[in-house]
Amino acid sequence: MSTAIDGNDSQNRHALLWFIACIGVLAIQVITQHLMGRIWICDCGYVKLFEPVVKSSGNSQHIADWYTPSHIIHGFLFYGLSHLLLRGKPLSAKLFLAMVIESAWEIAENTPMIINRYRSATISLDYFGDSILNSTMDTLAMVAGFIFAARMPVWLTVTIAIAFELFTGWLIRDNLTLNVLMLVWPLDAVREWQAGI
Repeated sequence: MSTAIDGNDSQNRHALLWFIACIGVLAIQVITQHLMGRIWICDCGYVKLFEPVVKSSGNSQHIADWYTPSHIIHGFLFYGLSHLLLRGKPLSAKLFLAMVIESAWEIAENTPMIINRYRSATISLDYFGDSILNSTMDTLAMVAGFIFAARMPVWLTVTIAIAFELFTGWLIRDNLTLNVLMLVWPLDAVREWQAGI
């Protein structure tokens, strides 16, 4: 019996270490963005729970916006990836992998190269990068999606992902799929549709 208890204690310690490592990754993301000169909050001087206007200077500056569902879907996808790559590993180790990927993207997304790519290849002409607050909340939205996918049936996770994509595609003419497409392989027809031309 003591062997089983010792085994559980060891698993709990490992899970705690992975969780601490996840917090460390988020801290590195925040510190790196600060050193890159990113602003902490919207330069408007206040914080909103949700920014409803996509083509505005407040987009990607506050706690949430219409791109938050894309980050939740990141969590769904990263859970699937980590489940394939880290079979038999604890959930906290899988979350660590997801955090590394998401944080790396959040840092890359706010480099001049990617910001300029968004501005030249997509309809995001007013995009100047995320505030540190928004970027941090994007990562936490990914964590929420990851945990949801880990706990819920696959069919429900896939259904919600499709619903998010369809809803944001209809509402703001953008979503994760279109965002990736236009960043990697911009199409004039899609750009014109997104611009409402």
